[in-house]
Amino acid sequence: MTPATHSSPFPPVADSADAVLLGLDPEQREVATSLDGPVCVLAGAGTGKTRAITHRIAYGVRSGRMMPASVLAVTFTNRAAGEMRGRLRTLGAEGVQARTFHSAALRQLQYFWPRAVGGELPRLVERKVQLVAEAGARCRVRLDRNELRDVTGEIEWAKVTQTVPADYPAAARKAGREAPRDMAEIAHVYGMYEQLKRDRGMIDFEDVLLLTVGILQDRHDIAETVRSQYRHFVVDEYQDVSPLQQRLLELWLGDRDSLCVVGDASQTIYSFTGATPDHLLDFRHRYPQATVVKLVRDYRSTPQVVHLANGLLGQAAGRAAEHRLELVSQREPGPDPVYAEYPDEPAEAEGTARRIRDLIDAGVPAGEIAVLFRINAQSEVYEQALADAGVPYQLRGAERFFERQEVRAAMLTLRGAARSAGNDPLLDDVVELAAQVRAVLSSTGWSAEPPAGSGAVRDRWESLAAVARLAEDLARSRPGATLADFVTELEERAAAQHAPTVQGVTLASLHAAKGLEWDAVFLVGLTDGMVPITYAKTDEQVEEERRLLYVGVTRARVHLTLSWALSRSPGGRASRRPSRFLNGLRPGSTAPGRVAAGELGGRRHARRGPVHCRVCGKTLTDAGELKLMRCDDCPSDMDEGLYERLREWRSVQAKELGQPAYCVFTDKTLIAIAEAAPAEEGELAMISGVGRRKLDRFGADVLAICAGQEPGGGAADDA
Repeated sequence: MTPATHSSPFPPVADSADAVLLGLDPEQREVATSLDGPVCVLAGAGTGKTRAITHRIAYGVRSGRMMPASVLAVTFTNRAAGEMRGRLRTLGAEGVQARTFHSAALRQLQYFWPRAVGGELPRLVERKVQLVAEAGARCRVRLDRNELRDVTGEIEWAKVTQTVPADYPAAARKAGREAPRDMAEIAHVYGMYEQLKRDRGMIDFEDVLLLTVGILQDRHDIAETVRSQYRHFVVDEYQDVSPLQQRLLELWLGDRDSLCVVGDASQTIYSFTGATPDHLLDFRHRYPQATVVKLVRDYRSTPQVVHLANGLLGQAAGRAAEHRLELVSQREPGPDPVYAEYPDEPAEAEGTARRIRDLIDAGVPAGEIAVLFRINAQSEVYEQALADAGVPYQLRGAERFFERQEVRAAMLTLRGAARSAGNDPLLDDVVELAAQVRAVLSSTGWSAEPPAGSGAVRDRWESLAAVARLAEDLARSRPGATLADFVTELEERAAAQHAPTVQGVTLASLHAAKGLEWDAVFLVGLTDGMVPITYAKTDEQVEEERRLLYVGVTRARVHLTLSWALSRSPGGRASRRPSRFLNGLRPGSTAPGRVAAGELGGRRHARRGPVHCRVCGKTLTDAGELKLMRCDDCPSDMDEGLYERLREWRSVQAKELGQPAYCVFTDKTLIAIAEAAPAEEGELAMISGVGRRKLDRFGADVLAICAGQEPGGGAADDA
């Protein structure tokens, strides 16, 4: 098994086409070498999808099958595009365009606008919310801060689904949108917003896509120019493509099929923006000859984290769930996920801060820890708790790194020092790049040692420390790099908003955490009404909330804690319940749709509150003990013969499936089954570790073995 590694942002450059393929697993290698025709990569969380597609592009370039300038790779965030460009550079595939949909479209729009329309391209709206607020005022629709944000979101959704203002109410109702105001009012505000833009000669980001689509549809000569430039396309996070982005992609392609798409329907979490997994799920219908590769080897997370993630999706329903990927961890075992219940939200925040402090004291870097929540409003109590505990933190989604005053000032000073070269007395006797950068930063008041406490002073220090660490990474990978090279690297990152890592605990919403990973993740506030969120009414909306939690779980490499509070404030009524998505997964809970064992006359009963050892009565907290319903050192009434038969059966199943034995059942679950000796499905279902999917898949065999019979057959088909 291969442990996850923290690679340098500047690894050495591959020296040949064959070298590009080194280190890839068989499925990744298949992706990299499948250069002809349409390719669909179904890639689970942590399976190395970016590695696979960047190596595919690099292999195509280094083998002479693709010209760098003829490749366009598109993804959804500037950070992801920047990371892709960096990887391609180290693989010897410089010159490949890696951009977001909007960035690629804007570049084409700026180039072709004078030819297609004439004059200069209209200005981009910088603050859409302000213009929506003005449109609301003109329509005499007063919008508070939250309504303003939500109405802006509705306008964006309407535009990416190509819905005009007059059609918005009908389209929104058909799509099951939960509108923040009367739909007719929103349509009125939407129409006024569009009018204000026209009057002022402005366009917004959605217009960039709409106008590019319009030009490519109407001007075949321009469309052919674009198609002669770009002959090979790669689309990352394809499950998040909107109808408008799909239309743009089709216009780029024309009648060709040199397209590679990568995605995971189980990570579709942006449907509120118009994203839909249908394009990914229908890919093989559109391209029957497509090469389809599944990536399921998880290099990010431990078997314990992966087991929980698989169990979470095992209870999912709907079309995306039908195409879920069962991950197989490639890492060594780690600690079991921790489930923590607190009386109120402040206690949950304080308990989380204590656990984080313990991890940091044990050697886990603060920058490798994250606290993830459903909505941004939950962050305040965690900011306070971490500050009180003396733990540095950063808010993801707050001010952009390269827009921070101290970072802008540092870049200006570094630029000046690079220009002056050997004439800067500050750099006398300083030769090594990292030392030069530290010397320049020291002139702005930065020191190598962090200041005491937290707050603005610590935030400023963390920002500049991230710049210094980036210089160290560049110096290690490119020994001859100069200060001018480092300034160029910073400027390229600033243009792409590809920020370096700041060494503080990350506080972020589950949506903002997509595409990121940490050694330790704390999923907080996991109560019904928050996860799933109250306004998730339809089955599909609830399933998207489940996928959102799945994304949160799969951000963790080693340590994972899931917590909830029974009330909002101290002394409040303990009326909250843990998220229904944890039913059947957290110790002491029952999976959805199961009949309680007590109703079946079984020996176990549905449990609430503290769980006690069935032998000595002690309160149980350890996950393994909770699974067995007894202390580890209390006498076991296990049928040893039954346990051995179950182990032999598990070994056969694991071999047939090509998976580790724990993916069938863990040792603790087998012990629990051997102790309970269930006689019917309801009793087996009550055993922790037997999820609905495993019950359907293995239940008949297990019950047969418990009854002293031979199992009826092999594992069920996983298709």
